Formats: sequence, C-alpha cells, structure tokens
Amino acid sequence: MSVPPVAYASAFHLRARPVRVAEAQQVGWLHDVSPGHRERAVADMRVVELAPGERVVRVGRQATHWLGLADGLLKMSSERATGGGITFTGIAPGGWFGEGTVLKREVFRYNIQALRPSVVLALPSETFHWLLDHSLAFNRFIMLQLNERLAQFIGAREIDRLGNPDLRVARNLAALCNPALFPGVGDVLRITQQELAYLVGLSRQRVNQALRALQAQGWVQVEYGGLRVLQRQALREGQL
Repeated sequence: MSVPPVAYASAFHLRARPVRVAEAQQVGWLHDVSPGHRERAVADMRVVELAPGERVVRVGRQATHWLGLADGLLKMSSERATGGGITFTGIAPGGWFGEGTVLKREVFRYNIQALRPSVVLALPSETFHWLLDHSLAFNRFIMLQLNERLAQFIGAREIDRLGNPDLRVARNLAALCNPALFPGVGDVLRITQQELAYLVGLSRQRVNQALRALQAQGWVQVEYGGLRVLQRQALREGQL
C-alpha cells in the first residue's frame, strides 16, 4: 500500500524557517552537548513543514542535511523498477535519520515521505561534521544511533520473513516505540490504523484485526487516535 506522493520538497533555503525555542528544547541530543556546540547547532538548524504525501528526501538527491522529526509521521521507502515499492520503516517523533548517508557524503538511496502533516528539523551536513570534529558527546550519540539503526534493520529483515500478520504488526509497533530512536513517542503512539497499514503493507481491515489480537494478549490498548503500549518487550519478541 502507498500514500499518493506530492511534489518533492523545495530546497531548504527556500522553504525553511529558523528553529523555535520549544522545538529545540525537544531535541534530546542538544542537551548532551556543550553550550557552545548547542548554540551553533541551534543557530544553523532549520525547520521544514510538510504536507501529507510530500517527500523531504528522494532517491538520488545529495544529502545536504541531517534530519529529525519534531512532529508527525514519516515513511522510509524505495520504489522498485518494476513498479510498487518497499517500506523500510516508519519514523516517529523524536527520531533523527540519514546520518549514515551524511557521514559518507553520499546521495540518498531511499525516499522519506510524510504520512500526515509533519515538522522536520534539518541540520546542515557541514554543521553535522563540525560537531563530529569537536563534540565527544555528539560522537557518542551518533555511535549509539548507528548501533540502534543496525539492530532496527536486522529486525526489519526478520519482519519480512514473518508469515503471521499479527506479529508483523507487533514488530512494526515495537520499532516505532523504540525509546532510543524515537524518544518523542513514549508509551502512547499517535497513529491511525490507515497509517499503520501504509507502514506494514497490510490492509486497514487486516491491521484492525491484528490490533484486536494484540489487545487481547494485553500487549497494547487501542485508544482514540492511537494506541498505548503495555508490553514493549512482548511486541518485540513475543509469539502468538
């Protein structure tokens, strides 16, 4: 399943605005670096607001910024040459992404598309590399980020092999609620069943059925506008 694409986001210098104080305060890694490093990062950081279906990253585009999600929901995916596409993962609030591509100064090999109105933070690649050169705390954060990302994609390979749709939904929910990658989520994931269907690759009706099964197990509680995670480890490792 896929959400209809909207035109690729304009260049950051044409669309972006400065980061607001409240937005900067929600960026966890900014609290770990020194005041001087934090001051430069906030001064250089920009914000882009996306409409549903709009892409902030497109395959083949040069990585000029390291990106984070302040609010909304994003999908990381790639299209097949024969048609259709592959969804790698969802990106929930608090998550930062693209560090591997920025580190290697390469072009992106995937698309990042908004599933709902979203607010994306953008740190220029030059500032990203400056922080790597000057901040031990930032280096530590990136190292942990890359380690979590590796585990995430190893888990995604496992999900691809699962024949049980209920477990596919469970594993995807566990990935979206990873506190290391998406600290802005907490125990309540604000996501619709249709958005989850886009990420999992199932119909909305099948996702609804899976959520009922997970709720019966006591792993989640479906609430208005989202769901509450009751047993994160069960979502990640449990069997049905």
